[in-house]
Amino acid sequence: MSLPTAVRNFLLASSTRQKSSRKPRWAPGAGPAVTPCRCLSPSDTPSPQDNTEYFLSSGDKIRFFFEKGVFDEKGNFLVPPEKSINKIDHALHAHDPVFKGATHSSKVQAVARSLGFHMPVVVQSMYIFKQPRIGGKVPAHQDATFLYTEPLGRLLGLWIALEDTTVENGCLWFIPGSHTSGVSRRMVRTPAGSMTGISIRGSDPAWDNSLYVPTEVGRGSLILIHGEVVHKSEQNLSDRSRHVYTFHLMEASGTVWSPENWLQPTAELPFPPLYT
Repeated sequence: MSLPTAVRNFLLASSTRQKSSRKPRWAPGAGPAVTPCRCLSPSDTPSPQDNTEYFLSSGDKIRFFFEKGVFDEKGNFLVPPEKSINKIDHALHAHDPVFKGATHSSKVQAVARSLGFHMPVVVQSMYIFKQPRIGGKVPAHQDATFLYTEPLGRLLGLWIALEDTTVENGCLWFIPGSHTSGVSRRMVRTPAGSMTGISIRGSDPAWDNSLYVPTEVGRGSLILIHGEVVHKSEQNLSDRSRHVYTFHLMEASGTVWSPENWLQPTAELPFPPLYT
């Protein structure tokens, strides 16, 4: 697989409703106490003011990340709390039964087998809200910038639309063929005790904005995302949210997961095998 591929009606409407209805349990005030932490976007350079430890230790947990500009200087909400969340990640696939079942479903396993995965493992998962009017843009990036493997080409994103996605509410945009150009930018962990915990190494080329193609899909559709394909999404300026569930697989056979990646398996949660 080289280009982003959309599989229409991958999930039934009843299944997408079940996953969408799952998220209010984690809304502020309805679930565990949370620490305000803004969502780091692919274009961000971390600063000492960011709560990067909360981010760096989230790989084996379920944690909340908020949109930019939703708190005042005292940490109070400037928008309704239920509209403030950017995403919930990174271990829904391990700790929540609904998303664990979706990740390891027979349909997902069949997709992985059809693509030639022999020993796929799940490295992370996210529920992304793309809130109406304030859902932030995600700048152009390659997933392998953050989830680097040797050799390249062993990472696959599975992006499941829980609501219709359109240009107006922030659908994905891709540059076809961009998976062949390698990866020139990395987000890596810095040595223990450093100011920010993560740093950016290298830089992205100036991708031609005219090359992007929008990928509008209906609720229940699956988009398969090559780890090196360039993609982005714009701010949601509509009155409709754009909820998705997404997770990443890595072919573990013959692959080295970079020890510099921000996300690392832990003793509590090694990367779980997809096949059950």
